[in-house]
Amino acid sequence: MFKSKMYAILLAILVLLGINYASRYFFLRFDLTENNAFTLSKASKDILTNLDDPVEVIAYFSDDLPVDITKVRDELENLLNEFSNISKGKLSYKFIAPNQDAQKEEEASKEGIRPVMINVREKDQSKQQKAFLGAVIKASDKKEPIPIIQPGTAMEYAFATGIKKLVGKNKPLIGFIQGHGEPAIQELAQAYQELSILYNISSAYINTDTIDLSVYKTLIMVRPTDSIPPADLQRLDQYLSKGGNLILALNQVDANMQYGMANPMNTGMKEWLMNKGLELEDALVRDTRCGQVNVQQQQGFFSFSSPVQFPYLPLIQKFPNHPITKGLEQVMLEFASPLNFKGKEGIQFVPFLYTSEASAREKAPLRFDVQRQWTNADFTEKNICVAAVLDGNLSGNQASKMIVFGDGDFAINGRDQRRQNADNINLLVNSIDYLSDDTGLIDLRTKSVETRPIEELSDSKRSSLKYLNFLLPMGLVIAYGIFRSGQNRRMRMTRMEMRVK
Repeated sequence: MFKSKMYAILLAILVLLGINYASRYFFLRFDLTENNAFTLSKASKDILTNLDDPVEVIAYFSDDLPVDITKVRDELENLLNEFSNISKGKLSYKFIAPNQDAQKEEEASKEGIRPVMINVREKDQSKQQKAFLGAVIKASDKKEPIPIIQPGTAMEYAFATGIKKLVGKNKPLIGFIQGHGEPAIQELAQAYQELSILYNISSAYINTDTIDLSVYKTLIMVRPTDSIPPADLQRLDQYLSKGGNLILALNQVDANMQYGMANPMNTGMKEWLMNKGLELEDALVRDTRCGQVNVQQQQGFFSFSSPVQFPYLPLIQKFPNHPITKGLEQVMLEFASPLNFKGKEGIQFVPFLYTSEASAREKAPLRFDVQRQWTNADFTEKNICVAAVLDGNLSGNQASKMIVFGDGDFAINGRDQRRQNADNINLLVNSIDYLSDDTGLIDLRTKSVETRPIEELSDSKRSSLKYLNFLLPMGLVIAYGIFRSGQNRRMRMTRMEMRVK
């Protein structure tokens, strides 16, 4: 008997040791989130399994952090552990707590990881604490810092693209068209920073025959303000005829808030697009779901600025199921014009940005009145298309793709925070990835755990969930108590019957 127990214990120990050893090479985790937020994408796995040289990740995280930040550290450790397993040890990682001594803090700073101040509650008091929450990726003699990793960060995207940036070779070339009043690449700094991970970026001049446009995977034209010569448009047609990809972000109406006027523009793009079956209207959309402008008001001797809803800044929050808009939460457009597809053989039209259920369009020229009192009668349309993909024989007999936005300013670094919206940048970068990227990293940029804010529920549903949360645990305890009480009563009765017999 004793021997058999010893054999059973020994067997159990061997099985546990075997499972522990196997876990170093096989990783299994069940992901129950709606969008598989904790499951590595094929793009990440491809990058990790094709590593030629070792990659090291050093994470600098301070000790004694609040619970929500500690959770981020645990998620990062799980991610890096999975990265290491899939790369078969080509990727290694370690965590360092810089707050332990000054030398480690200096080391973190040299690696590009700067401390941040976070709020900490301690003994019913709130205080600020210096913390390091970053990491650096190293490969060969190159490194890529990730200065801060906070709750909500798309970690898989940050680390997968960081590794890709260090080990990637033969990046596709994309070009931002210049020469017609377009903004310089510096005015697209946020988008440039995101795009430089996967692409080589340069200015592209289509007003000369000396440049071979076919070297560009994708061409992007943002907010041209000058008239575009027919010869330049012809070169765009030649580029498309060879299977090229083109993105157009256009202002068909010039809106001047200083003078309160909006007039049609004549760059030549409207007529060029009409030859492909697409009409860019001389009009602006307006929407009940919109951004704000600051209006100066006078009260006595004092003047002050107050925000006012401005329907010509449509705020888009509902998106169709499309790779370009996947994961976006909110995009703000500025003075956008509607797109109408008139139909043309061999061309497919796929809209992906619409106004809300209460919107309208207004022909230009028009005058702005920020004090206007809007009514429901001013918003009689719904789902007006303001961005779309054209796919097919756009020029010649070879298939190509073109994305057209009815707003040219949405991704430009602006004078105010409206244009700094992160999803505006994601929208442009996703569009370029959709046409140019063959790695699949587009799916990771906005990948995160879906939130379900209680404020978005109806009052009745919110009340039902609140009472369910409160009453269900008590009901379960009471039900279990009744069950156990009945069970004990039956056992007593059974014992009593046995004694009687």
